[in-house]
Amino acid sequence: MTTITLRNIPLGLQKVIEQRAQTAGLSFSRTVIRMLEEAAGQNATPTLHHDLDHLAGTWTAEEAAGFDAALAAQRKVDPEIWG
Repeated sequence: MTTITLRNIPLGLQKVIEQRAQTAGLSFSRTVIRMLEEAAGQNATPTLHHDLDHLAGTWTAEEAAGFDAALAAQRKVDPEIWG
């Protein structure tokens, strides 16, 4: 594997990389490699996001039914427009 040295990384970018590394529990180097893989379209494993986990399972059955009914109404195709 090739070793690359990066110089003069902008402070803002450094902070972003450090934050991502801390959030993912990875080293700075591994985080940079992951970011490069993603940018190059070489990410073999999909990223699993947890930013909305706190919302899962918070609706009551009544709220979920209301949401489903609203979606069903929006999904109807108007034949006069799309026929």
